[in-house]
Amino acid sequence: MTDQFTGRETGGQTESGPAATARGTLTAYARLAKLDVYDYYIGLPLVWTLLAPAVRWEPGVIGLLVLICLAEIAVVAAMVGFDDITGYRDGSDAANYGADAARRRLARKPLVAGTLTEAQALRFAWAATALGVVLWALAVAVAPHRPPWAVVLTAVCVVASVQYSWGLKISYRGFQEIFLIGLGVGWVLVPYGLLTGEVTDLVLVQALLFGFGPMLFGLYSNTHDIDGDRRAGRVTVAALVPAGVNTAFITVMTAAAVLLIVAGPLVGAVPWWLPVVLVPVLAMRATHLVIGSVRGDILRARRIAIRAHRVTVILLVIANLAAPLLAGTAT
Repeated sequence: MTDQFTGRETGGQTESGPAATARGTLTAYARLAKLDVYDYYIGLPLVWTLLAPAVRWEPGVIGLLVLICLAEIAVVAAMVGFDDITGYRDGSDAANYGADAARRRLARKPLVAGTLTEAQALRFAWAATALGVVLWALAVAVAPHRPPWAVVLTAVCVVASVQYSWGLKISYRGFQEIFLIGLGVGWVLVPYGLLTGEVTDLVLVQALLFGFGPMLFGLYSNTHDIDGDRRAGRVTVAALVPAGVNTAFITVMTAAAVLLIVAGPLVGAVPWWLPVVLVPVLAMRATHLVIGSVRGDILRARRIAIRAHRVTVILLVIANLAAPLLAGTAT
């Protein structure tokens, strides 16, 4: 039988020894950093397609986007590392992952699973914080443009991420939902601003659509985690209000994401093709709302919401690349 943390099957025998232990530890650190969850990082391909075609392949542009990607990974690793430490200390992770360990992959919580110690996780989180600060500072320093709003927004995103469940613990103070959408918006606007020095209506709308993704699937996570979050004193909308009000809140936020898609062309903020391209996303938004709010299958609704976010990015990337052709069909 395979030991998923410290070994692997080799001809019916479980590999052991220093090499297997090292691999198991590296795997545990990767799980602590949540490297398998890339939903914030896929904003960078979106930013790339929003750039003018003539500059997309410039080495400086590609290099800066790669640097920003590494900076984002480091900051998120710090954020989720501190979040796991706090969740381990207050017992919320043990409560939220206990009954549903098989469905929610307990291995993704190395402290609860026992594959990392608290001291190891703490060192990792602080190291990731330092690396993230250095990489973001370097990205700002070498960027072709440094509009004040982009520099300030960069600092806000970094500080808020590290303080998500640590220090100020903003996710415990009732600001989690704002953070989830805000970080997504920021990590589209900041790279675009550093590369171009400006923000257009189309970029702002797509940044908002990107930010809605993590917030919406985060709402389902919070709904599932109500009991554990309440015991830990974590103030989320789901933990604070009655179930019916929470369902209404999810419905309103989903409707807001849909309205942004549908109303954008009506007010002249985006081209006509945006809602046409995103018709599959509209269907997915309706599906996860019905499955989560009507049928009560919260984790399935969350999975669909995650897919809806990723499909949104894929379709926007394709549409942005095809924008000249799409614009030509309207003339």
